[in-house]
Formats: sequence, C-alpha cells, structure tokens
Amino acid sequence: MEQTPDRTDLRILRGLQADGRINNSDLAKKLNVSPATCHRRTQRLFDEGYITSVRAEIAPDRVERGALVMVGVVLDRSTPQSFADFEAAIKKLPFVLDCHLVAGDFDYFLKIRVRDMADFNRLHGDKLIALPGVRQTRTFFVMKEVIDNAPLDFSDFPQHGNGLK
Repeated sequence: MEQTPDRTDLRILRGLQADGRINNSDLAKKLNVSPATCHRRTQRLFDEGYITSVRAEIAPDRVERGALVMVGVVLDRSTPQSFADFEAAIKKLPFVLDCHLVAGDFDYFLKIRVRDMADFNRLHGDKLIALPGVRQTRTFFVMKEVIDNAPLDFSDFPQHGNGLK
C-alpha cells in the first residue's frame, strides 16, 4: 500500500536531489537514520514513483551542445490524432530534450540542444518542419541560462504519518 511520504522520506528526496551520487551509508548518516532504514525507504520511494531516475548532468559545452534553443510549435489541426501523431514522432528525435503540450499561442514548446545555429538550421529544415502536422515553428535562441534544471521545490508538500517503518 502506498504511503504519503513523511519527514524522513522528504529528507531522503532532498538529499538525493542535491547529490544523486551519495551512497546509502552517507545519506543515512546525514539524515541520522540507520543504513537499513534509509535503503528500505529509498527503495520504496523508487517503487512508488517518487524517484523516477538518477542520472548525471552532462556539461553541454563539453560535448559540443552549447546552444540551447526553445521552439514553439503550432500544429495544423487541434485533434487528438494530430497530437498523438506529433508526439509519437517527436519522441524519436534524440536532440529534443523536452516537449511540452501548452496552452496559448503554441501547441508545444520544445527544448533542444545543438552545437550552433548552423546545426539547428539543418535539424530544423530536415527534421522539425517535417514532423506530422507542423504548420509553424517559432525559434528562440537562448542568450543566457539563468536557471536550468533547478531542484524541485516541494517544501510545502503535506507530511502525514511516519511513512513505512
């Protein structure tokens, strides 16, 4: 049975979000719980979907992906099938980091990392405008990344009970 995370669970989430490489023993020490308790709770947080993955953040410029581009996409029709077709196709493009269905002037916003403007121009011409249902795109080259991939703030998440022991 799924339990609402308690104070200790939330501290585990914060600790792992701050340092995904921390080992169980060090995390347990930091939280003042036993390693067995820490491991069991961490595993439960994975099992219940509170933690979806742990991965390294790669420095984009070190792997020649220093240009960040946001792209607004407008589809030619607003039907469930046109959305489904676009979403199936966009998931196959490895250079797209994020794709969000949005309300407003665009149907989708894409976050893309590329080498440079020429690289984006090639991808735009060869891949993006060829996606099913795309009527229009609007491109925004990011001049400065002020905040990118900030830790999730869940300080106001309700705490109930003691979680699983």
